[in-house]
Amino acid sequence: MPDDRSCRRATEALDRFAFRWARDEPGNRTGSCQLRLTGGLPERLRFFHLTDPAVTGRRSIEGTALKCAARLQVTRVEDLGLELPLWDITTGTGDFIANGVVSHNCFARNTHTYLDLDAGADFDRKVVVKVNAGELVRRELSAPRWRGAHVAMGTNVDCYQRAEGRYRLMPPILEALRDFANPFSILTKGTLLLRDLPLLRQAAEVTRVGLSYSVGFVDEALWRVAEPGTPSPHRRLDAVRRLTDAGFAVGVLMAPILPGLSDDEESIDATVAAIAASGASSVTPLALHLRPGAREWYARWLAREFPHLVPRYRQLYQAGAYAPQAYQREVTARVRMAARRHGLHRGETGDNRRLPDEPPPAPAAEQLSLL
Repeated sequence: MPDDRSCRRATEALDRFAFRWARDEPGNRTGSCQLRLTGGLPERLRFFHLTDPAVTGRRSIEGTALKCAARLQVTRVEDLGLELPLWDITTGTGDFIANGVVSHNCFARNTHTYLDLDAGADFDRKVVVKVNAGELVRRELSAPRWRGAHVAMGTNVDCYQRAEGRYRLMPPILEALRDFANPFSILTKGTLLLRDLPLLRQAAEVTRVGLSYSVGFVDEALWRVAEPGTPSPHRRLDAVRRLTDAGFAVGVLMAPILPGLSDDEESIDATVAAIAASGASSVTPLALHLRPGAREWYARWLAREFPHLVPRYRQLYQAGAYAPQAYQREVTARVRMAARRHGLHRGETGDNRRLPDEPPPAPAAEQLSLL
């Protein structure tokens, strides 16, 4: 930082958002101000999620030690018979999600700005399509440098959104992954996934295939205003049932859980009951978090549809993208109790290769119309 004024403004901003920081002695002749975040990886991630800095070179967390204040103990170690890279991505609950990153409402909005499009109306109406995606995937999988790492799809933008019905990008992608026996997973809200069930079954014969659906609530009225353009929650859970009947262990990400809208006991119990009835193998709750881009868009939607909730959201999200951990622990506890009531275990799914001897007929897929 070139001068004391800039340094003072930076420290005031850090204090405003309750960041922990330290000031180091100048390490060069200019005597410039050197500020350093303390508090480890959680503070670094919170800083990146809040500010979304333009310089992204140091965002990588590879090799960073993860620390937790909770008194955790190892209860059992099991040999899975295979070696996989494990990426631990911290969440606001203090738990971890392995081998995948999930986010909602929707942090991918801000990526539209990389293309000089806005994160609001442009994100809703202008879809960027890489028409040679299947060809590129096959090329990457065949490269000598590729070591067969797990490929997680749907972690930024849903790969079964409406445009997929027209462009059919996923079949050649799945064919490439099948042909190279490369493990992969899919997280989606789209029932069009059922169209590709034969390819998923073929891939599951030779590699690990993970399937997950996102269902944050089952209230139809809330779905119509909060998730327009997506299949209804009951259609998604019907897809879970059909995939389960086809032999796959399908996890459900109960996200986003919306404060004041879907976080009460009645809503959570109804949602978990429906998820359990669908045959899902697990449920993983995540409260709404609002990163830059999504934060502004969601705030305008909330003020228009549910203005009485605006003060509560200001309080919950005043410190950044995530609601306070106490709130998230409370919501997670409600989901856990509901899961126990309905006989459903909370957590991530493992190997989904669980195929019957005789495959059932491929179910009909639902294709939503393009805007």
